Amino acid sequence: MSADYLAIFTSDKTGPKWRAWRAMSEAEQAETARIGVAAVAAWEEAHRDAIVYKGGPLGPTKRIGDDGVVTDVVNLLTVFMVVRADSFDAAARLFEDHPHMNPFPCDGVEVMPVLG
Repeated sequence: MSADYLAIFTSDKTGPKWRAWRAMSEAEQAETARIGVAAVAAWEEAHRDAIVYKGGPLGPTKRIGDDGVVTDVVNLLTVFMVVRADSFDAAARLFEDHPHMNPFPCDGVEVMPVLG
């Protein structure tokens, strides 16, 4: 029986992949992005039957603590989507060699079941 899984792409914005990205010229970033966007579109087409919700990139983050204080924070969360798969392992394996890891500077994908 298939289930839905939330996939969160992660990226250490202070890590080596982002340092390499920032070291590129604007033209190099644009060309890498062009290649990456096409690769992501091809991945999405190849996995269209498994994609429940395409999600998208995540922007700046605010956190409200239990004390009611709102602060700006930087986290590893970069992109999200929801997929459907026959098993937890199958859901995770959907993201092997995903283009967000190359050419884009994501460094992992966390996959978790959507409960309830």
